Amino acid sequence: MIQIHKTAIVSNKARIGKDIIVEPYAIIHDDVEIGDNCYVGPLAVIYDGARIGSNVKIHQGASVSNIPQDIKFANEETHFFIGDNTVIREFVTLHKGTKETKKASIGKNCLLMAYCHVAHDCKVGDNVIMANAVQLAGHVHIGDFATIGGGALIPQFITIGRQIMLGGGFKPTKDIPPFTLIGGYPAKFEGLNVVGLRRRGFSNEDIQTIKDIYTILYMSGYNFSQGVLKILDKYPDNNYAKEITDFVKNSKRGIIGK
Repeated sequence: MIQIHKTAIVSNKARIGKDIIVEPYAIIHDDVEIGDNCYVGPLAVIYDGARIGSNVKIHQGASVSNIPQDIKFANEETHFFIGDNTVIREFVTLHKGTKETKKASIGKNCLLMAYCHVAHDCKVGDNVIMANAVQLAGHVHIGDFATIGGGALIPQFITIGRQIMLGGGFKPTKDIPPFTLIGGYPAKFEGLNVVGLRRRGFSNEDIQTIKDIYTILYMSGYNFSQGVLKILDKYPDNNYAKEITDFVKNSKRGIIGK
């Protein structure tokens, strides 16, 4: 059953699934795809290029797949993807990609609280929580199960690993490696996201291994290149060691300090 309020404007070209609710004064443009069992709140606007999964809830005043705030954008065809079971709260703004990547995206089972912004060409993983007013600049990548505290400011081209916790109001200026806890002014490494890891089922042995890896990387007096070699020498076959050292080696901005 589709329930569209009489004041909503929904293009007959939009592809809409089953059991959709569209509240008063919402607007859905032509080139839009929405899966089953979705909710579009009052005054929300779903622009061309939106590709929305099933069981997605978009609350009042949100803006999905609007054009990028990039002066190079020339109205080329690009998209914004939202995965299944994601919740977009009030007045969130989500901008689609530019010609560089053609898309921006948010994964499955995410929660974006009120007033968050996801800029052009961003990629947000699954099960990510962004508290109120988190601001992502263009080309930011965020790994699965990351938690970003309210009011955090993420500059363009930052990469954030999975299972991290970034405290509210902080502004990292370099990449954030996986499993870490980040805070302070300037934002810096402050240990492991132990609570998050335990909630995700990491064993005490896994947590201790990851802690030792970061002790080598941050606390042993080596530079990061030396630290990577020491970690791989000590843990040659460990998946977490490989993930962390690959992140460090592949970082274009360098990783955050302590």
